[in-house]
Amino acid sequence: MLRLTWVQPEDLVGHELRQAALDGRDASAVAARWEAAGGHPAPDRAGASARPAPRHLRLLATELLDDLAALADPTAAAEPTDLDRIRALCPDWPAPATAASASVSPARLEAAWLGRAAGCLLGKPVEKLPLAGIRALARATGNWPPARYFTARGVPGELLATHPWNRRSAATSLAENIDGMPEDDDLNYPLLNLLLLQRHGRGFTTADVARVWLDELPVGRTFTAERVACRNLLSGLEPPLTARHRNPFREWIGALIRADVHGWTNPGDPAAAAAQAHRDATLTHTGSGVHAAMFAAAVIAAAGGGDDVHACLRTGLAVVPPGSRLAAAVRHAVRLAATHADFDTVVDALHARHSPAHHWVHAVPNTALIAAALTHADGDFTGSVSRVVSGGWDTDSNGATAGSVAGLLAGSPGALPEHWTGPLKNRLATSVGDFDGTGFDTLAHLTHREATRPCPSPT
Repeated sequence: MLRLTWVQPEDLVGHELRQAALDGRDASAVAARWEAAGGHPAPDRAGASARPAPRHLRLLATELLDDLAALADPTAAAEPTDLDRIRALCPDWPAPATAASASVSPARLEAAWLGRAAGCLLGKPVEKLPLAGIRALARATGNWPPARYFTARGVPGELLATHPWNRRSAATSLAENIDGMPEDDDLNYPLLNLLLLQRHGRGFTTADVARVWLDELPVGRTFTAERVACRNLLSGLEPPLTARHRNPFREWIGALIRADVHGWTNPGDPAAAAAQAHRDATLTHTGSGVHAAMFAAAVIAAAGGGDDVHACLRTGLAVVPPGSRLAAAVRHAVRLAATHADFDTVVDALHARHSPAHHWVHAVPNTALIAAALTHADGDFTGSVSRVVSGGWDTDSNGATAGSVAGLLAGSPGALPEHWTGPLKNRLATSVGDFDGTGFDTLAHLTHREATRPCPSPT
């Protein structure tokens, strides 16, 4: 039986109810109808429930999703999605770049690509595991906090039975199995955005993003908000409705993991990077999901311009509405990281604050964790990817973003420890375009070409 994940209406209602609670929308009447009809909560870890719903429940689910969308959202004023409204709320919005803006070398971009891949690869085998499981697996091999790739060698069988590796990733991402960078959506999206810039330049539109996806992105390689947006596009909807229609994942992490290329190609120009990330993100996300992408793009652009990690994070906050949940979460995480010497204490505090209300893929807690890890590690590469993966939640995506920032700050491939980069063998696997088997050095040169190509339209 084929159970297509992330789009079954009966599975979306529970996620939308959770998002409604985060927004402060009163969904009690909808929740009561759903429960009375026999509806179930959203799956906690999987993308679909084990069995399909009966026809009457599926029809009710589609009706309730529309009812939930019609509820007034009290966060809308403080957390807009429209770029002009976001700018109006940000008193420290970065000034536009001048002719003297920084440039970024191919070597630094190669370090960023390698850092993204290595951080992602570190997090892949423990994705979806609870925090206790990640800690137990790493400690069983003397690798806590994880300063090298995870291994199954030496892990007791009973521990693996309790906390099995991510089944899709163990075969390619445990230390004993790594043979180049395996395919992952956290690398596929930067490749798609590289294609986007090659075809449309930095003045691309959200519709251009959709066209590239329809041409180049296998829908089976999409998840959560991205899969819903593809469904919406094929149903004849256009952006930005693609992000809003029956999409309870619109504030999850998907747009953030697409932000790197926008930062890499605007070194020293975080405002342009954030605007570019916004046009990308609004195909699939709203509110916090868009803010997280803008934050990441601005952080990376500042890192490309030569700022230290703490200044980069402050710049990232400058493009996020200061009264938003995302801004509050990042500020809190940075304070925690600056206060506590033990990062496990920071992680425990973040989980106590965010885990009860948020799904483990939501943008708010994951962005906060990335900011905390970069702060606590002072931008050091191993320290950054180790800390962020040790924090759980979306481990491979967080490892990728932290690795990208820390790799860019490191400045060159040679500045990254060989035990991280060597197993990558300068090769990644992908189903995107003609990139399968491409080296990170080649990707860096292609990215540099886009970073130095004149942008015909203002951002």
